[in-house]
Amino acid sequence: MIQPPEIIRVTKPRVSCDGSGDIPAALGHPRVFLEIDEHGYVDCGYCDRRFVLTGGPADTPDVGNLPDIASGASL
Repeated sequence: MIQPPEIIRVTKPRVSCDGSGDIPAALGHPRVFLEIDEHGYVDCGYCDRRFVLTGGPADTPDVGNLPDIASGASL
């Protein structure tokens, strides 16, 4: 069974991800900037973290079951 994505709730629609967290940033991935669109969430194309806009349309308990959205990724 595939694990659900790590979900991070944010308050701004533009987020960055470098894959770090509990690990040093040097062991993560290149920093990417992601834009949350009208769906209310976006997924990092490197580490599959899901960023959910607090109070947005995807801010529900079943957000982990929604399909991947990686559009809007930029370096």
